[in-house]
Amino acid sequence: MSHTALKTMAGNRDLKAGHFLFEFNTPGIGYILKEATCDFAIFDTEHSGYGIDTVKKVMVYMHAAEVPTVVRVPSREYRDIARVLDAGADGVMLPMVSTAEEAKSIVHSVKYVPTGGRGVILRAAHDRYTTGPTTEKLVEANARTVIFAQIETAAGVENAEKIASIEEIDCLWVGHFDLSCSLGIPGEFDNPKFTDAIDEVVRAGRATNTSLGRLAADVKSSIELYKQGFDFIAYSADAWAWGDAVKAALNDIRAGCR
Repeated sequence: MSHTALKTMAGNRDLKAGHFLFEFNTPGIGYILKEATCDFAIFDTEHSGYGIDTVKKVMVYMHAAEVPTVVRVPSREYRDIARVLDAGADGVMLPMVSTAEEAKSIVHSVKYVPTGGRGVILRAAHDRYTTGPTTEKLVEANARTVIFAQIETAAGVENAEKIASIEEIDCLWVGHFDLSCSLGIPGEFDNPKFTDAIDEVVRAGRATNTSLGRLAADVKSSIELYKQGFDFIAYSADAWAWGDAVKAALNDIRAGCR
């Protein structure tokens, strides 16, 4: 798969089906996801506790298996953003993006000159240790690196179109639990306040032709989200999918052996 595959995916509204990782970092994880036909993966460092050494290793696994990978970082700070990109992430997912100004600051941290101000290291994991002219390297990195802005606050919903209007923002990713909490209705995903907020984010994405992403718990909700307008769908997460599959199989075994 091309080094620019994730950017290409973000350039259209076709379905991209992937998976979240926050528990498993085995050397085989990239090939497992490849065999599972994942279009992309999201590697979570916000809630997992993973450090940069783990990110560097997992990115090697993902590169080898050719699975495009976005790393979710724990903050919007430059130190968190630049390190995972240097370690080989194809893109970053940023938490709690609530204003266009915050989004512009993220772009400055992600992109090299002239678009941003990211510090330069070449012949490293992000460019697969290849040689080449400096200017070409910076242009290529800027062109292929994606930015997923998480919309998970009431202010983020209000400013969703302004955030999506920034050219370098590739996807608005709804953090549904945090958004429900910000709206004062924790976990009430059928509440009109929540559904109206989702409608506004979808409208913003369509108005700016920007990709939309969500984490989905099951197949049914994945399909419903795609029909609603979300094109990056992460089906479940590693520990949950594994636990659910084993539990379901063991229940079937016990039922069949009665």
